[in-house]
Amino acid sequence: MSKHDEQFMRRALELAGRGEGHVEPNPMVGCVIVSEGEIVGEGWHRKFGGPHAEIEAIRAAGPRAQDATLYVTIEPCCHQGKTPPCTQAILDAGVHRVVTALGDPNPDISGGGIEKIREAGIEVYVGLAEDVARDLCAPYLKLVTTGSPWIIAKWAMTLDGKMATRSGNSKWISGEASRSIVHVLRGRVDAVVVGRGTAEADDPLLTARPVGPRTATRIVVDSAARLSLESQLVRTARDAPVLVACADDAPQSAEQQLTSAGVEVLRCAGATRGERMEALLGELGRRRMTNVLVEGGSELLGSLFDAQLIDEVHMFIAPKILGGPDAPSPIVGTGVEQMADACRLASLKIEQVGDDVYLSGRVARL
Repeated sequence: MSKHDEQFMRRALELAGRGEGHVEPNPMVGCVIVSEGEIVGEGWHRKFGGPHAEIEAIRAAGPRAQDATLYVTIEPCCHQGKTPPCTQAILDAGVHRVVTALGDPNPDISGGGIEKIREAGIEVYVGLAEDVARDLCAPYLKLVTTGSPWIIAKWAMTLDGKMATRSGNSKWISGEASRSIVHVLRGRVDAVVVGRGTAEADDPLLTARPVGPRTATRIVVDSAARLSLESQLVRTARDAPVLVACADDAPQSAEQQLTSAGVEVLRCAGATRGERMEALLGELGRRRMTNVLVEGGSELLGSLFDAQLIDEVHMFIAPKILGGPDAPSPIVGTGVEQMADACRLASLKIEQVGDDVYLSGRVARL
């Protein structure tokens, strides 16, 4: 691999990122076709069910794809899905060399795409910028290998680590610019989750404003299915989906009231909150939800951190101090005993947004 190969793959990865929020549960994919050192075609997967990146790039290149090198961020598909297999299009285009960043663990592909191209006598190189591509595709890779969605935790807090005053007032900790970022997050995920306490205290809508590429299912974790019929969530359930995740023994009468108002009620097996959350996430995975945003409260976030189910964190720190032992913190749960066991973030990004500090990163796995 040369520095020119790296340059073209970086361009393909840049293109792939444009599909965020539009292509899930498919991976974000970018493709560049190069002939005699010049980019002659490029494309990216723009929306779920639409043409794949390779098809877009081949169409853009036209006859110049003949004897060219094709750079693609993940292994080309070799099966008939919502679109025809990309491997056949690559063979038909006359490409003589393929460079891909990452193999696709999807059981329908899993090396088959690379094998089909190699069998046709085309040179294939796998692994260029693999770490970058793996980070880009992390939610998709988790979904296809574990059956569970990528879990994003979000909260706002003061300098002294409080998410509300001692009376429970939390509007507003963060500034308008920070809240705009949260709306962008909501607009690219498949579900937004809160606990019943947060739904009761804040009466949120949990929608993206303005709307994003996806309409998230609004989920309330509520063991007894007691979400108020007068809440904004229930009153707007026919405009955007709402799901209440309750325990197996929640009253049937409560379920009937919610379903009559247009809310889906999902009974989750498990004796503890953590077990019920795992059951819920498993069901979301079966529904092919790729990214799930958890916005609180502290007990819900704490149980997820205790179970090591969080993959990514977005935190907004406001230049305010509340004080008081009764003012709640964003994360409770059991927590860890030793500092060495603390959850650590990798790929940390820190920026100032208005008056707030915005930190984001992915949970480091050993």
